[in-house]
Amino acid sequence: MPTIYSHIDANKRKSVILIVFFFIFVIALGWLFGYLTESGYFGIIIAAIIAIFMTLLSYFAGDKVALTTAGAKPLQSKDDFPYVWRIVENIAITAGIPSPKIYVIDDPAPNAFATGRDPAHASIAITTGLINSLENEELEGVVAHELSHIKNYDIRIMMIVIVLVGTVALLADILIRIQFFGGGRRGRSEGNNQVAIFFILAGLLLAILSPLIAKLIQLAISRKREYLADADAALLTRYPEGLAKALEKIDLYKKPLKRANNATSHLYIANPFSGKKSLAAKLFSTHPPIADRVQALHKMSI
Repeated sequence: MPTIYSHIDANKRKSVILIVFFFIFVIALGWLFGYLTESGYFGIIIAAIIAIFMTLLSYFAGDKVALTTAGAKPLQSKDDFPYVWRIVENIAITAGIPSPKIYVIDDPAPNAFATGRDPAHASIAITTGLINSLENEELEGVVAHELSHIKNYDIRIMMIVIVLVGTVALLADILIRIQFFGGGRRGRSEGNNQVAIFFILAGLLLAILSPLIAKLIQLAISRKREYLADADAALLTRYPEGLAKALEKIDLYKKPLKRANNATSHLYIANPFSGKKSLAAKLFSTHPPIADRVQALHKMSI
């Protein structure tokens, strides 16, 4: 029977493989841009510059944007929701990290997320619906899940992936414009119309499919990190059933968060667009099915 540690090790390996593949994909797209424009390695350099700039911007301001977008309000003292304060502080001590800043979102939908560039600059946001609907061990499981994201630097990993997705989309848009307004220059310069047509079609096809491929890789990484955080939370609380019960209750609530948006949906413990059960919604969800997560938690042994 798989143990908590085997789940964590397996998810870490899979996440690293996916991220490495994603970097290679972005570099390859940058190379294609340079090749089609006859600029050599210029495309790779441009891709790298864009990614670095967007990463720095997200690194220092991404958490503030996420909290503001969600409508999260900071708790000023322990007199505000002392029950939540106590759980967060106790789990943080168990995880061996500083206690994060606590924010509350006034929303009946049960959900939560963590953000921040590292454990020393981290925040956790919890909806009032989550606080009011969960029992003690269930809320502990959710908090442990979010603090596991902080401890494992998941927020930083997902920030890198989001930046790469944005870079792919930008390069793809440029490639499409090149194909329509100046594509196939290399083929025409060699007097070979067949080569020109090949590069026009290949570049256009890759430009169209690249954002979709990048998005699917992002979703795969996000899902792996959710499984990892579930396993790590079970290790912190020594009670996988607590988080499993919390996820089941969250899944029963079918209304979306009032301020849910696609840019930050991957941060939440569960998909904030609840109730969307179409094939497309499932395919492009940033979270694995809750039923699968609950089943995995039931099978874990401490």
